[in-house]
Amino acid sequence: MTQNKRTFSLELFPPQTPEGAAKLRAARARMATLKPRFFSVTFGAGGSTRDRTLETVLEIQREGYQAAPHLSCIGSTRESIRSILEQYRANGIRHLVALRGDLPSGMARPGAFRYANELVEFIRAETGDCFHIEVAAYPEYHPQAKNPQDDLQSFKRKLDAGANSAITQYFYNFDAYAHFIDECQAIGIDLPIVPGIMPIASYSSLARFSDTCGAEIPRWIRKKLESYGDDSASIRAFGLDVVTGLCERLLANGAPGLHFYTLNQDALTAALWQRLRLS
Repeated sequence: MTQNKRTFSLELFPPQTPEGAAKLRAARARMATLKPRFFSVTFGAGGSTRDRTLETVLEIQREGYQAAPHLSCIGSTRESIRSILEQYRANGIRHLVALRGDLPSGMARPGAFRYANELVEFIRAETGDCFHIEVAAYPEYHPQAKNPQDDLQSFKRKLDAGANSAITQYFYNFDAYAHFIDECQAIGIDLPIVPGIMPIASYSSLARFSDTCGAEIPRWIRKKLESYGDDSASIRAFGLDVVTGLCERLLANGAPGLHFYTLNQDALTAALWQRLRLS
């Protein structure tokens, strides 16, 4: 696959305050110079950031860039999802990231949809081929999966329901992604599965988040990061080397693109982008 046919994209989350919005606006202006294919924008549990997601997406669209809002089915009703789809369609949004999402604290029932494949089916039934639909993939398996085979079949159901492509959870183990792609191809999956990439800015926050979401930090990386203590410059420099090497290997082995989890920070993503010569 040639470089210009690959998809390089960036993920943002909607700001909670006017100050956060101003900071994101400035960071996004710098990110836009990288010329990503699109910006995805996250959607809080149970639709808790629904309005801020829409505001952020529309602002991106007004600036002349492609936006792909996340849409989570947990805690949502058919009516609320239908309303969101109508808003996006009316505003020229044609790209979605359809996710199951996490059950908010204190919520006993998931809502009208239990799984992402049900959400994808609903979107297709309501809007036909209006949207390009991305779904999530888990090379190291979803933390709630019963076993690897069950997780693979869950992923296939999302694609069979009408998804066009997938973005993975971040990982640092190339072999996990390569094995996952082999397993997908063995059961007839040939749609693009774009690796999710997490730049390394802080070891403590990365370790905490990785333990929660099931993304493994290989022992040699974990030990090296631990050895730097509070030396943030060394953590970032080492992280850049590790993630650059991972991305180079992914692209050399045919990955259909890269999706960067920016955490609304542009510096590390821009450094990776430049090292990889993606612009």
